[in-house]
Amino acid sequence: MITIALSKGRIFEETLPLLAAAGITPLEDPETSRKLILPTNRADVRLIIVRASDVPTYVQYGAADLGVAGKDVLNEHGGLGLYQPLDLNIARCRMMVAVRNDFDYESAVRQGARLRVATKYVQAARDHFAAKGVHVDLIKLYGSMELAPLVGLSDAIVDLVSSGNTLKANHLKAVEEITTISSRLVVNQAALKLKHGTIQPMLDAFAGAVKS
Repeated sequence: MITIALSKGRIFEETLPLLAAAGITPLEDPETSRKLILPTNRADVRLIIVRASDVPTYVQYGAADLGVAGKDVLNEHGGLGLYQPLDLNIARCRMMVAVRNDFDYESAVRQGARLRVATKYVQAARDHFAAKGVHVDLIKLYGSMELAPLVGLSDAIVDLVSSGNTLKANHLKAVEEITTISSRLVVNQAALKLKHGTIQPMLDAFAGAVKS
């Protein structure tokens, strides 16, 4: 049995054509099904639905053989014990620094101010500001990042930005791009050896689909 870990939403939807290229079709929709283990048209392949941030952990410990996770999640996880053979080029967005419209970010940085930054991407934020020589106090949040500068919890946020509409709606502006983000295929290293005959054709099919 091959187990593939996916998260609901955009990643799941954008992974469907790649699965189809490998001859795999889910038999249920995770948005309407309450099941966390979904069967597919192949008796030897199943999907498990987990939080995006948990995908690398399920693959690392062998509860899943393969998974799809954003580069942002993998950076925070550290990627220990994971083979990352393929950038799937899906669920693309940018990791940005954003502030209130009335906050002069460049001036604050130039003057050496110590900034309070709210984010769930603590490692990425720490590395970014350290490289710039900017002193920051990092505040870990798990959601509604845009609220933090509006109520005075932070001077800035580090978050993923797709269209930028959420920032605009909350009177925030992006001031700096940290990196572009896309989703990667991750594989359990032991599974790749033990189930090579089944997993390698899937990897080849995914790679072919990404190229086309």
